[in-house]
Amino acid sequence: MGRRTKTPLTMGIDLGGTKVRIALVDSQGKVLHSLNYPTKPEKKADEIINDIMIYADECLDKIRKKVKALGIGVPGQVDFDGVVRYAPNLNWHDVPLKSKLERGLRMPVAVVNDVNAATWGEWSYGSGTGVGDLVVLFVGTGVGGGVVSGGRILTGCNNTAGELGHMTLVEGGRSCHCPNKGCLEAYIGGWAIAERAQEAVRTNPKEGTHLISLAGNVEEISAKTVSQAYRRGDMLAEKLIEETGQHLAAGMVSIVNAFNPCLAVLGGGVIEGVPELVRIVDTIIRRRALKASVEKLKVVKATLGDKAGVIGAAALAQTKIEEATSML
Repeated sequence: MGRRTKTPLTMGIDLGGTKVRIALVDSQGKVLHSLNYPTKPEKKADEIINDIMIYADECLDKIRKKVKALGIGVPGQVDFDGVVRYAPNLNWHDVPLKSKLERGLRMPVAVVNDVNAATWGEWSYGSGTGVGDLVVLFVGTGVGGGVVSGGRILTGCNNTAGELGHMTLVEGGRSCHCPNKGCLEAYIGGWAIAERAQEAVRTNPKEGTHLISLAGNVEEISAKTVSQAYRRGDMLAEKLIEETGQHLAAGMVSIVNAFNPCLAVLGGGVIEGVPELVRIVDTIIRRRALKASVEKLKVVKATLGDKAGVIGAAALAQTKIEEATSML
């Protein structure tokens, strides 16, 4: 997984449900320059793509070094041709992102699922460096994962492997943003935590007094509100976080049993807000997963934080350059 020191700079983009992060990254995974701006998912796909190109050019103007390729992580399913087949948080269907960006920015572009990009980041430069079998699960606005098995990231038949957030946790359970019900994301994703918290406050307004005071009103209660209240010892927030930990652990037990990783990396905004979830999950996994599956398992928190996506996308772009060079 080592990177050649003379490899050209690449640009990484993390297109999230609420914000976009763009960064110029060197061959050692160091971010040389970055900028963030709101996603505005109410915009049409072409408008969002145009914004990406405008801000990418702005980022390029800040540094006088040539960038050879761009990698972009997208919160959805991406096929091998760089077409975003479905991105629920952006309401995208069959958007040819790779071809549009290559035409607009005039450089090679690699498009990948956002959590697969973050997996590349953690695997190349973060918690998973040097590990050949690992699973990464990022719990943010949505929930996604990446699986490295035998030193290769699993892609699946159509490049959509790793949708761990959409494994069924409860048959016929809570509605997800995908067509299914009972998905892991529908219980532990940021939007789902907010939804569960709002329901709990409406059911028992007295217990939800602290959450309401932090958010202003019930409709504004978010996963971040729950995290803040949890830090202050609020009992309802503690109950919600405990339930979230139980649901997350149940999903991770299935994942660990299925893939037998040496390392399980947990990251994303929800984990950053409540890092105690890593310990809760580790404890439950060792109690409920198959013994052989946990003998060599380590459960750790992601180390790259909110930079994992852009660093991983840039790292993926680096590999594309290296592959092209090796074919010459």
